[in-house]
Amino acid sequence: MTKTIDGLMYLNMLRGGARNLGVNRAAVNDLNVFPIPDGDTGDNMFMTIDAGASKTADSPLLGEVASHAAHEMLLGARGNSGVILSRIFAGIGKGLESEREVDIPRFIFALQQGVKEAYRAVSDPVEGTILTVYREAVEAVGRERPDSFEGLFDVMLRALTASLERTPELLDVLKEAGVVDSGGAGFVYIAEGMKAALKGIEFSAGESSPAAKSVNLDAFTEDSELEFGYCTEFLLRLQKSKIDIDGFDLNVFKDWLNSVGDSVVAFKEGTIVKVHVHTKRPGDILNRCQEYGEFLTTKIENMTLQHNETHGKVGYRPKNTKPKKPYGIVTVAAGDGLKEIFTSLGVDAVVDGGQSMNPSAQEMLDAYEAVGAQTVYVFPNNGNIIMTAEQAAAMAEDIDVRIIRTKTIGEGYAAISMFDITVGDTDAVVAYLDEIIGGVVTGIVSVASRDVAGGVEVARGDYIGFVGDDIYVDEKTPEEAMIGLCEKLGAKNYDVMLILAGADADADAAAKMYDTIKAQYRRTEVIMLQGDQPIYDYIMILN
Repeated sequence: MTKTIDGLMYLNMLRGGARNLGVNRAAVNDLNVFPIPDGDTGDNMFMTIDAGASKTADSPLLGEVASHAAHEMLLGARGNSGVILSRIFAGIGKGLESEREVDIPRFIFALQQGVKEAYRAVSDPVEGTILTVYREAVEAVGRERPDSFEGLFDVMLRALTASLERTPELLDVLKEAGVVDSGGAGFVYIAEGMKAALKGIEFSAGESSPAAKSVNLDAFTEDSELEFGYCTEFLLRLQKSKIDIDGFDLNVFKDWLNSVGDSVVAFKEGTIVKVHVHTKRPGDILNRCQEYGEFLTTKIENMTLQHNETHGKVGYRPKNTKPKKPYGIVTVAAGDGLKEIFTSLGVDAVVDGGQSMNPSAQEMLDAYEAVGAQTVYVFPNNGNIIMTAEQAAAMAEDIDVRIIRTKTIGEGYAAISMFDITVGDTDAVVAYLDEIIGGVVTGIVSVASRDVAGGVEVARGDYIGFVGDDIYVDEKTPEEAMIGLCEKLGAKNYDVMLILAGADADADAAAKMYDTIKAQYRRTEVIMLQGDQPIYDYIMILN
């Protein structure tokens, strides 16, 4: 029976939790309330906890391990569920700081700090979610006070499962969909994996990570040119034998990196320096940096190969401007067409992401810093990305980051297309943008992933037209659904209708649909562009 845990045990527990969630993340993804194939809670939670489990070094010092793992989860957090999960472990980390090992009462105290931190992170906590499931489990452990860590996780798992089964009673949307809360389910899998580690199962640092992505070597041939250089990342441990560590000036170091590369992100924690830089000569940078210390990890990727392999889908290409300009714009989008549209509107950085592919806090932070502006206006364009954007904003240094809470591509497009810095100071600009997004309607057409009864009858495999959580039409083709959605939303009452065709939209069918809609709504300016977005066959923006 385990009476105390140290850093090595705790890290093994995290790795066990990450591995078990990784194995079951598809099941968590499937607990999707809305009937379209965009469930990503399992992926977001897995990538969040795996960032802490796989990037934290072995150490017997519990406080050190817990703090480092929490920091890595903070940077790796994706989606609302991932952000909340990172805050749970941040609270646990605070409860364990400065400890070499802890007994059960102290660990329960740390779990309770996780509850406080998670609720504090959410501006409007909703019961019936992972917040409730985790809180009620911690309360059960606090009441029963088990005498071993194995007993603690037995109690915790019983309470987690019972609370998870009650979530539909607390949220009507879960009851209507016939599912339990996906974030709560993800945490149950994490706790199961942590309990397995207590039984003596050893998990390696890489065991929880997803399989390495295969590289198409033919995407960079003997005739190719190195257009984009190398994405170079490393962790450097400063060495006393080489430099005066206390005298190491990170700002001077970053200035040098900017002189030999771009897209520079560098920060220092203790004696470790984390670096991300794009360069055509990574060897020169590595040789120079080895004068300061030794490498803990390195990663060098050919960005030209990545670019060719994905037909240009390389995410944002940040500008490296010095000194800082007054303001910049960051947005989130998936699909080459959408990215080009936002770039043409003056966006400085387009972070690759959206439904089912939420960016991490680190990716958002990288974009904020890469823009090189004193004030950065951020348009997440997805309700599941707003918390991640806000978490990244809290980590940004010397940047005034303003999150415009756009929940759809339509809101983001309308706000950015009408962006006007001359309306007043920063607060006035934010208020002006908030007013714009309030008058936008975003209609979406996508395939239904399951049957839905009540209201509009939905059959799996049909195409539905919806706004937010409200389904208006169910049709056999995406074009029919789009035409029906126009009628339901009263498109004739709007001045402008912008239609964004998705990556899977049939060009001929889309053209016929466009002609039909344009003929039917002669008083409305109808525009159709190729958005190339995944999942959504069509996005309609009414303004």
